[in-house]
Amino acid sequence: MAGPCRHGGCRLLRVARNLAPSIHFWHDRTSRPIMPPSVTRRIGIASLIWGASIFLSRIIGLVREAVLGRILGGGKEADVFLASFIVPDFLNYLLAGGALSIVFIPIFSGYLAKGEEKRGWETFSIIANFLLALLGIATVALWIAVPWLVSLVAPGFDEYQRSELVNLTRIILPAQVFHLVGGLLSAALQARDKHSLPALAPLLYTSAIVVGGLVGGTEAGAYGFAWGVLVGSILGPFALPLIGCLHVGLSWRPIFQIKHPDLRTYLFRSLPIMLGWSIVVVDDWLLGRFGSIVGASTIATLHYSKTLLKVPMGVFGLAAGVAAFPTLSRLVAENSHAEAYTTLSTAVRRMLVLALAAQVVLTTAGQEIATVIYGRKIPHDQYVTMGWVLGIMSVGLWAWAAQTVLSRGYYALGKTWEPTLLGTSIVVLAYPMYWAMAGYGAIGLAASSAIAISVYTVVLAIRLRAYFPNVADHYGRFLLRFCPAVFAGIACGLAARTLLTDTHLLIRGSIAATAGVAVFGIVAYALRAEELRDVVAWGMQKARRRSVKQI
Repeated sequence: MAGPCRHGGCRLLRVARNLAPSIHFWHDRTSRPIMPPSVTRRIGIASLIWGASIFLSRIIGLVREAVLGRILGGGKEADVFLASFIVPDFLNYLLAGGALSIVFIPIFSGYLAKGEEKRGWETFSIIANFLLALLGIATVALWIAVPWLVSLVAPGFDEYQRSELVNLTRIILPAQVFHLVGGLLSAALQARDKHSLPALAPLLYTSAIVVGGLVGGTEAGAYGFAWGVLVGSILGPFALPLIGCLHVGLSWRPIFQIKHPDLRTYLFRSLPIMLGWSIVVVDDWLLGRFGSIVGASTIATLHYSKTLLKVPMGVFGLAAGVAAFPTLSRLVAENSHAEAYTTLSTAVRRMLVLALAAQVVLTTAGQEIATVIYGRKIPHDQYVTMGWVLGIMSVGLWAWAAQTVLSRGYYALGKTWEPTLLGTSIVVLAYPMYWAMAGYGAIGLAASSAIAISVYTVVLAIRLRAYFPNVADHYGRFLLRFCPAVFAGIACGLAARTLLTDTHLLIRGSIAATAGVAVFGIVAYALRAEELRDVVAWGMQKARRRSVKQI
């Protein structure tokens, strides 16, 4: 779907897949390489796989959204379908589904390092069986309780919407069983440096949703997508890593040992994520809840806008965080704290160059991008609102991208509680803001989202810095150079867009985005922003190497 290499999407793929491995060498120019070539190559290959997977996942996600927009539109049916994920996502979050790899890989890797693979699979069996039992009970309980939960999930829905929400939620809810158990299987593969099948899993999952929607068409509507979610969760997140584990000698036995020390370790390390309500996750829930109160199409407007935001958020931020984590953990374990913080802060700054450039693009051409992707079934007025919402949400793009890297700094230090407690505190403080700003519609909720994630990320960065005293991060210098560049780029892009009001939306959006990014780069370069120069030099170096290989 990225198209031939001459297309822009492929150029972005090169940035994504090369960004992650390059993080390991983003130090001051006086720094020496920190890893042996063999280890660097292994991590580089893993980073390449995950960077490409995340990028392709975002691209297929845009295809999914395009199909959603063309089949469900942006009205009540879309609102109901998007709200049907809230309860299943809550179950996944409650059982720390997103933390499976971070928590389980060190446990399993420890046994592999000692040559005790049999004991490693025994631990896998104990944890997997415990999760399956817990999941079974929780899934049945929530499936029964859904009719009573919909009033909390979407209090603004009418009776028909609530009935549809119950049906769709019950179809999607069992998918979490396959997501969570599949996450444990993927973690076992990653511990053995086998990343291909885990990286392919989300691509197959999202593709199944697209197929479900296309096969069902307008007649099945949201139900086609819902069944695609369930089938996709079986084929992708569960079946692919299961095949990989069987290939490497999976030994999954019916063992239940509640008092096993590894199960206790897993639960203790997962507990902060299970109990915490970080703004990173809860933001989607709050947008859904208050969006249902605002009125029809609000949930869809917010969801479609944030989906576009998630492309650069994932490609630049998530890929950087996943790739940086092993190196940070190793440096901390070696007590090289100064080098670890320099690695992290330099990675954050250089990753933010790309995130801020993406902000300029989304702010200046957001309406045009949304119109091209989601199709003509959504009314023009809703696209106008979507453009404003996307521009406001983009103010927090830097924070969404940066927090994925900063949180890995805490995990490398073994401090899983602090990011969760900080994120939960932000939720408590921000909830009244979401409630008050809902009075201003989708635009008010978008502003609440941007403010909440920005405050959280600033606090996260300040607190993390305290663990690395006397090590400079140069964040202040970065802001002084790039804030004017962002403002100038957005102003130029919007001016170009205004002058081209009567032109075709593709031409208008392309020129506005190009002009904005060009001015952003010129101003940053004039202000001697070394991060921009380093990113450009890195890109040119990669281009030269590729040219030499082609010759």
